[in-house]
Amino acid sequence: MKGLKFISTGRAIPEKAVTNDDMSRIVDTSDEWIRTRTGIAQRHFCTRENAASLAVSAARQALERAGISPEEIGVCAAATVTPQYASPANACLIQAALGLAEDTPCFDLSAGCTGFLYGLEVMRGMLTISPKRYALLVGGEELSRVMDMTDRSTCVLFGDGAGAAVLALEENALWAATLGTRGNSDILSVDAVGKGPSYIHMDGQGVYRFAVEVIPHCAKELLNQTGLTLEQVDWIVPHQANRRIVETAAKRLHLGMDKFFLNIDRYGNTSAASIPIALDEMVQEGLLRKGQKVMAIAFGAGLTWGGALFEW
Repeated sequence: MKGLKFISTGRAIPEKAVTNDDMSRIVDTSDEWIRTRTGIAQRHFCTRENAASLAVSAARQALERAGISPEEIGVCAAATVTPQYASPANACLIQAALGLAEDTPCFDLSAGCTGFLYGLEVMRGMLTISPKRYALLVGGEELSRVMDMTDRSTCVLFGDGAGAAVLALEENALWAATLGTRGNSDILSVDAVGKGPSYIHMDGQGVYRFAVEVIPHCAKELLNQTGLTLEQVDWIVPHQANRRIVETAAKRLHLGMDKFFLNIDRYGNTSAASIPIALDEMVQEGLLRKGQKVMAIAFGAGLTWGGALFEW
């Protein structure tokens, strides 16, 4: 079976960093309250940037690092819940900015915080019928645009950013994936554009219960597909939603936290961007090396969940 290989990654983070102390001047909260409940110390908000410009920057960086021309991209997708426009898609804006060929299918994916992992499987399928070798997948969000700054239960959690990857199919590459949906708009949703102010609505306890269930479920499913054990997995890269969620999931998997990569303290929850941002940061810091086995797991609005197991 052909599996996906990551050729390169990139990320783009807004210049403006917003600390917990900054948030305490906006809403009734404190640095201690946020850190102890979420693990977040700061997040970044767009000022001059937006979801599309961040996506373009991350995609350009990934393309340059891959050392390929824009014309070699066979498909481009952007995972987002905060597109710049209802239409055209952010992926179309990426195509125009980077000069991808006009015969390149470009489209957005909306699967909440699981969007990038949904995108991986979509890219794998699209590449099987593409005459070109490479795919460009971006996760990018401007969540500060849909945050209710009077709701301390949500506004302290989220941040803006984008991550991107150039992907290719390779024969016999290690690859396993699992995706799922449990339709529910009560636990987590974002208002539609055109219905007045658009805000994130979240039942925090509902998200917690869902997440600590599906992370171990995804991990076990991926191991079953590959015949690997958790000991053979070098890194688990979870969606960066809440440190407590990851700690509980780790206990249920009988794992220490040293196998999990976390950067939520620096960026908060960036939704579909969180996993590609994490992967790029790991590469640039020398933590993620060729040949290592990586398990990425996400959960989000939908409710959706997904996991992928691959070799770097």
